[in-house]
Amino acid sequence: MAEKLSVLVPVFNEEGNLRDCLSSVQDIADEIFVVDSFSTDRTVEIAREYGARVVQHEYVNSAAQKNWSIPQCKHDWVFIIDADERMTPELKREIKALLERSGGPECDGYFVVRRNYFLGGEIRHGGWETNDVQRLFRREMGRYAEREVHADVEIKKADGSLGRSGRLKEKLDHNTCACSLEGLNRYFQRFNRYTTQAAERYHREGRKPHIWNFFLHPGWEFFKMYILKRGFLDGIPGLAVCSFCAFTRFVRYMKLYARIRQGLPPPQAYDKGTTTSRQIDGVKDAKQVTSGD
Repeated sequence: MAEKLSVLVPVFNEEGNLRDCLSSVQDIADEIFVVDSFSTDRTVEIAREYGARVVQHEYVNSAAQKNWSIPQCKHDWVFIIDADERMTPELKREIKALLERSGGPECDGYFVVRRNYFLGGEIRHGGWETNDVQRLFRREMGRYAEREVHADVEIKKADGSLGRSGRLKEKLDHNTCACSLEGLNRYFQRFNRYTTQAAERYHREGRKPHIWNFFLHPGWEFFKMYILKRGFLDGIPGLAVCSFCAFTRFVRYMKLYARIRQGLPPPQAYDKGTTTSRQIDGVKDAKQVTSGD
């Protein structure tokens, strides 16, 4: 008998992305579980059109939100997908075959490589072509690393030892930034959020900004991605990706500098940042909805 699958979708104001995302998983998910961070658009309404179970929970950062959500999934196997990602038919067939395997999947978690798109172009170089994330895993063994930004799932057994991870052959499509002004606006909104959260982590870890953080780190990041890893072959989208990644390094330390000069206290834990994501995004009022089944 095939293992059942919960698909977890964390969202905030994703009415433009959510339909395509949910359509891509609807025929493989035994449960679609949408965790909403008090959206102010039609996100919750759209989720319910697809039969999703919806709950709302304040978003501090990605890892904290997902660690709160994973134990609430109904089934033993979980796949996490963001609203700007799409399961391809090939990926669904591969996952379905794993879940239908006699005795269940061989491993406890599975990495999948993301096929990233930026401003309408596929990013095949710069290091993004090997961007793999662990998204399919046993619910009781998967937990995100306790860090504010760019955490990944860790697979651990009850005794604390590491579980067994495998790799899926097919890819997950990820439209990082749509080719539109709205797409760029949303990208920079996330950029602002992630750099603020990274600065909070640096502050919590006791890091100090030094002059080389503002020059050497961004410069090396751009040179590595654009020249050494041939990001220039991806044209204007590749130039944008390499430039923005380098600028991220600069902004993280500039925000750390501003936090220290302002006299803000360092966060005490990864899931207790000094600002919530809605505050970073400038969203002050949100309508709470009743959780759905």
